[in-house]
Amino acid sequence: MFLALRELQHAKLRYLLIGFIMMLIAWLVLFVTGLAQGLSSDNASSIQNMKADYLVLQAESEHRINRSILTEEVWHDVSGHPGVEQATPLGVHMNTLTQEGSTAKFDAAFFAIDMNSMLAPPVVEGTMIDNDHREQAMVDRSLKDAGLRLGDRVVDQATGAAFTIQAFTGGQSFSHAPVIHINFEGWKALQPGGAQQGNVWNAIALTGKSDTIMTLAQEIDGIEIMTTNEALQGIPGFKEEQGSLTMMIVFLFIIAAFVLAVFFYVITIQKVNQFGVLKAIGAGTGYLVRSMIVQVLLLTLTSLAISIGLTYGVSFLLAGVVPFTLTPSVVLLCSLLFLAVSLLGSLLSLYRVMKIDAIEAIGRAA
Repeated sequence: MFLALRELQHAKLRYLLIGFIMMLIAWLVLFVTGLAQGLSSDNASSIQNMKADYLVLQAESEHRINRSILTEEVWHDVSGHPGVEQATPLGVHMNTLTQEGSTAKFDAAFFAIDMNSMLAPPVVEGTMIDNDHREQAMVDRSLKDAGLRLGDRVVDQATGAAFTIQAFTGGQSFSHAPVIHINFEGWKALQPGGAQQGNVWNAIALTGKSDTIMTLAQEIDGIEIMTTNEALQGIPGFKEEQGSLTMMIVFLFIIAAFVLAVFFYVITIQKVNQFGVLKAIGAGTGYLVRSMIVQVLLLTLTSLAISIGLTYGVSFLLAGVVPFTLTPSVVLLCSLLFLAVSLLGSLLSLYRVMKIDAIEAIGRAA
């Protein structure tokens, strides 16, 4: 510890530059990770926050909820299965809406649910709607930015159906659009046949034991069963978006490992003679190795602390502009990975220190 601190004090500029580069890489990793989490939530939080374990879709819908059509007959077959604990239909309708009395347009996703079921979202403002009144709706609070308030009416451009905002919910979005929850009476008004058409939904949400639930696809024709996580992959652009950001994060960790390996190896080469002298006067290899590890840990922890502060500072400034979510658990995971990468990058230098021969190093110094 003494040797590590003395060297850091002696070569302040050198280690300051290394720490600055480590801080920038860690900052970029944390920011891209928060952006990936934020985009994931903005794209699919309504599915991620569902209390259901599985979704039933029409066969060959390619995990796309909006491509699935399930009839009332399928609903009865699924809900009546002895292995199903809870089952409730779900209707999804993407469209453009306007606020009544205004020409401004915005996109939203209608989710038709049973308001007494497990799919009912928590209310953050206003009062919960019921299953009887067709024109009631609960909207995600992100629509407040569009100027919507409790009691306002929104109109579906395709059908002309109007809904009154009874409550605001939180964390409800689908395909980068805010979700508007309505009951099944309101859902009928969005269908081409209106109230005259039979009940048709896009999915059925289920809870139950996995071994029993997964057999439904063999027992009931024309359906497929998937977990909610698998359903996320069917949301347009979700897999591609998350895959691109994940690849960026992985490459940033790889780049960090190579950059740190080069920096510490160059510094080690420059100090070969010094290490040789230290070994000649009795310093053990273990002592020197521990000294380098302490240096790496101090630089990494300091860089991480600064980068975490910068990340949360920037996210605060960009709140509402960029979808950004960075939970403490994700920060901890990234920090541990960055520590591991830093130690991995120093392995080559540690190996070089272990191989230094005191007599040879002193001879070169002479």
